Amino acid sequence: MTIHTPTPEGGRIVEEPMSEALSKRYLAYALSTITNRALPDVRDGFKPVHRRIMYAMHQMRLNPQAAARKCAKVVGEVMGGYHPHGDASIYEALVRLAQDFAQRYPLVDGQGNFGNIDGDSAAAMRYTECKLTPAAVLLLDGIDQDSVDFRATYDDQDEEPVVLPAGFPNLLANGSSGIAVGMATSIPPHNVGELIDACQLLLERPEATTEELVQIVPGPDFPTGGVSVEGHASILDAYETGRGGVRLRARWETEDLGRGVWRIIVTEMPYQVQKSRLIEALADLIENKKAPLLGDVRDESAEDIRLILEPKNRTIEPEMLMESLFKLSDLEVRFPINMNVLDATGTPRVMGLKDCLQAFLDHRRVVLNRRSQWRIERVEKRLHLLEGLRIVFLNLDEVIRIVREEEQPKAVLIARFGLSEPQADYILDTRLRQLARIEEMAIEKEFNALSEELAALKALTSSEGKQWKAISKELEVVRKALISPRRTTIGEAVDASAFVAPEAFIPREAITVILSERGWIRAAKGKVEDPSELKFKEGDSLAFLVPTFTTDKLLVGASDGRIFTIGADKLASGRGHGEPLRLMIDLDEKAEIINVLAHEPNAKLLVASKAGYGFVAPENELLAQKRGGKQVLNGDMLAMLRVTGDHVATIGENIKALIFPIAELPEMGRGKGVKLQGYKQGGLADVAVFNAETGPEWADGGGRRRNWPDWKDWLGKRASAGRQGPRGMRKFR
Repeated sequence: MTIHTPTPEGGRIVEEPMSEALSKRYLAYALSTITNRALPDVRDGFKPVHRRIMYAMHQMRLNPQAAARKCAKVVGEVMGGYHPHGDASIYEALVRLAQDFAQRYPLVDGQGNFGNIDGDSAAAMRYTECKLTPAAVLLLDGIDQDSVDFRATYDDQDEEPVVLPAGFPNLLANGSSGIAVGMATSIPPHNVGELIDACQLLLERPEATTEELVQIVPGPDFPTGGVSVEGHASILDAYETGRGGVRLRARWETEDLGRGVWRIIVTEMPYQVQKSRLIEALADLIENKKAPLLGDVRDESAEDIRLILEPKNRTIEPEMLMESLFKLSDLEVRFPINMNVLDATGTPRVMGLKDCLQAFLDHRRVVLNRRSQWRIERVEKRLHLLEGLRIVFLNLDEVIRIVREEEQPKAVLIARFGLSEPQADYILDTRLRQLARIEEMAIEKEFNALSEELAALKALTSSEGKQWKAISKELEVVRKALISPRRTTIGEAVDASAFVAPEAFIPREAITVILSERGWIRAAKGKVEDPSELKFKEGDSLAFLVPTFTTDKLLVGASDGRIFTIGADKLASGRGHGEPLRLMIDLDEKAEIINVLAHEPNAKLLVASKAGYGFVAPENELLAQKRGGKQVLNGDMLAMLRVTGDHVATIGENIKALIFPIAELPEMGRGKGVKLQGYKQGGLADVAVFNAETGPEWADGGGRRRNWPDWKDWLGKRASAGRQGPRGMRKFR
């Protein structure tokens, strides 16, 4: 890097490679994002914005006993004094601290509209008011007693805490989530009572294992309740490594309406699932016929959640209905666990449960020692002044004489009684009423009490064992203040294989699938006797007609080599023109439909490319679960035919034909395949499968079907060139 001399106009010119300049600046940005925005501190569980909100409200004396203040005032204080970012982001963080469905232990007592579980946003900050909760006070307790380090604010006008004293393990109690550059964090909420019990175990036995801790903390405890169905082994692994996840389901119950009629009542939602969006998703499943067991959904919630799910018919088992909805909707979610935090040195680390709790305990010990040292200094200072007063009472008359007669009483007192300057100043500032006999007794009592306190504090700071005992007592007090029953129950995952698939309840009805040249698909009831009577949009015509049943799957082959799967029961009614096929599958714009077949279990397909390669594929391996289908053939697909015979007939663009046994083709799930017929130029024009007993057929230019009685003359080995086909033969179909 070269720095040139400043120009006369001012400024400077820096020469450095663009890649180096960008990498340096992006690295600085990434580090800033990681340490100052996205990752929480393991000691107090806060990101800088939350810590600044807490400290600003503490400075404004917004304790639980005080009157609430406008949130706009709090946001202004935070933005002006500590957090030089937008007011919207600060208010959003403040609102989240007040939401009882987002925080297991809310830290802000909000008055007004702070949003709801439906996803409605909070009212503007000029309308809402806030103050601290008792839980927040526990996190700030001791902050004015030099218990934590402070640093200069962004404008050097004030100071802010580097970390809060944190009276309870807030990181695990309320959880955290954030996305930085190259790393992210996702920590679920837990029950404070269980966390403190786990801390007590570590205080008793520091060598305790994560497995022992999991016996006390069996899993997350979400503010919205629900049922955790993650296995014990998975939870243990997540707490051991700091990475994993937990499956969370909505809590539900069956309401009996009599005469065999029932319905499902959902009373608790999974964490961070918006109820209104869930209802919309369930309604879409019904509309699109993707939830065959669900008949209706409606919301009867007031203050408590009450979501009504009605079955399609009374023969369905409630457990079967819910299992299908758990798979199809956000009634079951997986909350990721990635305990990526900043340790006491500010270094990003992925910590397990034990590491997080131990880091919290180590922080509490630092806070205890610093607070004790702060108290020792003040007790010693007060004892020093009280010693001066004791001298006064022993020589009261002489002190009064010096004060009345001497021109410089301070200097005389210091010389006469060996006092220090602070003691002399304190004596001279003492009022006469404090020299009464009763005050002398009070001073002596205070002196003795402070002396005992000083001895206890010094004993505490010099003994690690006493420090841990003191921390244990403090945690027990906090536990009593915050203890609440567990909301998320721990359950075992239900074996879904024990239930009949929802598709089994789709009525089996004969239909005919109609696909037009322009890609509009629909299903007509029964069998279409006369295709010429079918109606299409102007300029459109019939491409494929497939008789099948509503319980079947359709295999749709595309020219780009992919095969898509569509449930026949999902197709639009045959009364109209249907709907575009591209709305149901992710079909490339340039790709064309090669063939549509009704899936037959254990059947086989012959797939062939324009380049003359192909293979036999088992249909069971071709079923796709996603809209994007399965890439089966590497190349441009020319044909997708069901294997219904023992021989294959091919014809190239050079009009040469070849017949060989289908046994010469390999069976595979995907790939390029093997060469079907050799060509000096051009490629494959068509391919057909037939039985040797009946012989093949081919179509002439007029569309008439012709027999091929002497087909054996074209028998040869696969990949050979073949010979000139019968006169007029161009294709088999």
